[in-house]
Amino acid sequence: MNKIYFSLFFLIFISVAMAQNTFTIKGKIADENQKNPLESATVYITSQKDSTVIDYTISSKNGTFEFKTRKSTQPFFLKVSFLGYQNLTREFSSITSDIDLGLLLLKELDTNLDEVVLKAEAPPIRIKNDTLEFDAASFKVGPDANVEKLLKQLPGVEITPEGKITVNGKEVNQILVNGKPFFGKDGKIATQNLPAEIIEKIQVVDTKTKEEELSGDSATSENKTINLTIQEDKNKGFFGKVMGGYGSDERYESSLLLNSFKGEQKLSVLASSNNINSVGFSMNEIFDNMGGGRNTSVYYNDNGTFGINGMSFGGGTGITASNLIGINYVDKWKEKVDFSSNYYFNNAETDNVNRTERTNLLPTGTTFTESESTSSRLSNAHNVGLDFEIKIDSLSTISFTPKFSLSKTKNRAVSDQTTVDEMQNLLNESNSTSFTENENRNFENAIYYYRSFKKKGRAMTFSFDHSHTQNDDVSTISSGTFFQGTLPDDIRNQNQITTQRYNSARAEIRFGEPITDSLKLSLTSEIKYRDSNTKLATFDFDEVSNSYSDFNAPLSNEIFSKRLSYFPSAGLNLQKKNFRARFNVGPEFVAFRNTSDYLSVTTQLNRNYVFPKVTSNLNYTLSKTKSIYGQYNYSVNLPEANQILPVENLSNPLNTLLGNANLKPTRSHGSYLSFNNYDWASRSGYFLYSGITFNTDNIVASTVYDENFKATTTYENVDRNISSYLGFNFSKSYKKEKRTFRFSAGIDGGYTFSQGLTNAELFEAKSWRMEPKVNFSWSIEGLVTVAPSYRYSFNTTDFTNYVIENANNFTHNFKMEFTSYWPKNLVFGNDFGYTYNSNIASGFQKDFYLWNTSLGYNFFQDKLLAKVKVYDMLNQNLGVRRTITPTAITDTENTVLRRYVMFSLTYKLEKFGGKKKEEGGIFFMD
Repeated sequence: MNKIYFSLFFLIFISVAMAQNTFTIKGKIADENQKNPLESATVYITSQKDSTVIDYTISSKNGTFEFKTRKSTQPFFLKVSFLGYQNLTREFSSITSDIDLGLLLLKELDTNLDEVVLKAEAPPIRIKNDTLEFDAASFKVGPDANVEKLLKQLPGVEITPEGKITVNGKEVNQILVNGKPFFGKDGKIATQNLPAEIIEKIQVVDTKTKEEELSGDSATSENKTINLTIQEDKNKGFFGKVMGGYGSDERYESSLLLNSFKGEQKLSVLASSNNINSVGFSMNEIFDNMGGGRNTSVYYNDNGTFGINGMSFGGGTGITASNLIGINYVDKWKEKVDFSSNYYFNNAETDNVNRTERTNLLPTGTTFTESESTSSRLSNAHNVGLDFEIKIDSLSTISFTPKFSLSKTKNRAVSDQTTVDEMQNLLNESNSTSFTENENRNFENAIYYYRSFKKKGRAMTFSFDHSHTQNDDVSTISSGTFFQGTLPDDIRNQNQITTQRYNSARAEIRFGEPITDSLKLSLTSEIKYRDSNTKLATFDFDEVSNSYSDFNAPLSNEIFSKRLSYFPSAGLNLQKKNFRARFNVGPEFVAFRNTSDYLSVTTQLNRNYVFPKVTSNLNYTLSKTKSIYGQYNYSVNLPEANQILPVENLSNPLNTLLGNANLKPTRSHGSYLSFNNYDWASRSGYFLYSGITFNTDNIVASTVYDENFKATTTYENVDRNISSYLGFNFSKSYKKEKRTFRFSAGIDGGYTFSQGLTNAELFEAKSWRMEPKVNFSWSIEGLVTVAPSYRYSFNTTDFTNYVIENANNFTHNFKMEFTSYWPKNLVFGNDFGYTYNSNIASGFQKDFYLWNTSLGYNFFQDKLLAKVKVYDMLNQNLGVRRTITPTAITDTENTVLRRYVMFSLTYKLEKFGGKKKEEGGIFFMD
């Protein structure tokens, strides 16, 4: 903790020192003709020597601006830029005292110049209508930095340790390159692999649905889209990187990115191979693909799997060796057809050793389960995605987005488990050896047709979605479960063949009619269909034939389920300048059909439902910097077929499953509210968010244990379930010449009320979660970056009518990122982290340090980069985790990567054609 306090004190001292010896520049900006104040004009200072942006700010609602800058004896320019107006420039020889510029008047651009356009220097930031635009050249990063490093320099942009990007508190769920997807719309590959030096502008807009895009309506979503525009001279050419590395313990990594851009036509190829738990598509300037620190090139699930664009790698835990190749092609044909496509092949092999201790919480007392297992998993997968958007005429557009995936997996596992009571008396023990082969095929397609009419605001849309999934699973299981009571032991040597088929389709037609200029009536008719078929066939080993040929009827079954729903609805869509709202309501008619075949007995259960369905949202813009967003939804969720059919499933010798024909659907209310405020003038902002989901007739598993801790589980409705969350975040950045200081702090919290059944007794659990966090970043451009962060997480659960009254857990997580770019051509990076986890069971280590370090050298005209990297310098990395649920407290430990050294070499390819852009002057439009 002393290190944490020292770091905080050091950074506070630096920020105070930066505030000394500064002067104020202020003024007011207005229209020359009307003398009206101009809000959100960009005011910035550039050096006369090299045009470097020294500082900038944004004018307020009444046109005023004010910012502080350091004393300087060097000449500089003060510039004012506003969309639709000529730039204004003032020249100064130095700044040694406060400057009051008074009223600055801007002239409107001459709208008669249709062919000749004045091309002026771009300001660092520009706000135009609903688009926030950053000039990439105004935010300096290292020569080998990727787009993610550039995004981290932008005011208002935050990237969490998990890789989630937010702009002024609003999550970015789509990233485009020149308006088109780049290996999928989630954007991780684009931000981690495209070099920052080719980017011209970063544009931030509200994420829109296809209908909102085509109709021109404002977005109803709170999410954001980032569009990266490529520099004109870089949009024609070839560029990329090739990296390879080998290290101790036979660790290796390699990755390749090749891009060929030719205007609208873009072809990109990715490839990677490594055994360090990485997809391999990072190209991080410091650590390449090495994880465990600042590298957030992929998503990491709670179960340990990692992936990208929906593709999952690894078996959830352990060490994975993966290989992947991807191709992305984007083009535009005859000005009417926009086309994008991508293909991936991935291969992954994972090995893991697991140790688990679980305390089972029962109304009558507790039992304790210990288990150990080893597993290996091999998977291969193909993914193809296509996207066609065809402009039929000025009024009609149609799009097609077919996708196909095929995966094959082999999994081998060996496990042992024992369960004892509070007196350490053995209740049961089991062992198992299994080998599973799985094949999964999926095809889906979405068709969307949009037709507008001559009357403004009148439109019709038609959409059709379809998906088909086929999953085949063959498992060979040899297991023994031994009970200490009167139950007979359960010895199995069998083959289980599971076949699953899923089909779904949705058709919707919507007609929109304007009532006024800002109010539109929407009439919608939607039909949904879903069917599923799951068949389990079990065959015991026959010693006579020496094969798995003896059909085991009690362990075999087949379930069919169909749902057909019709949802007619009416809605209102209000689009004002500062206020947008949408409300949609209607009845949903559902036919629910379920059938099971078990022990030659056919069971049918059919239900018909009618219930309301409501969706609504609003977005109120208080000013250029403040906005409120809210939404409310009401829906009813049906149980699954296996939950409602009263048929036994005996496949698990320690837990028999049985459906409940009396289950009722769960009724769900969900709401969300947020307030956002970001002041571009002071480069500071905060946002608040909250949400709650309230369920009635919530479906829960009800488990009864016998004296041998053998379970029988069915499903019941309980009265209610509440899940809520609340959060606040504040961020502030300072930039003075080449020095930048950023600070952010926030707190996330939540409350959950749940009910459950154990041994047929109702219990209640009230859980509270609190997670404060703080992040700092201090840098001198081209020299050094220091970025410490701290996160504390606390969870506590109070129980009613339960064997225990409370369970709680907390964690500390401290990280320090340090990067030095001095001396020239040398890059030295360090990521240091400390994690502490309380209440871990005895035998599990509670805390560990993780220190990664890297030293790189650029040479051969910066085209080659040699590195030596060390992962887990102190050799302390652990895979220990505690999970608390209303029915169990579980401690797990899995195999993790430990210390290794890696030597790597990266070669940068670059060949661009076309004219380089000029800083000023006049150009003629085609």
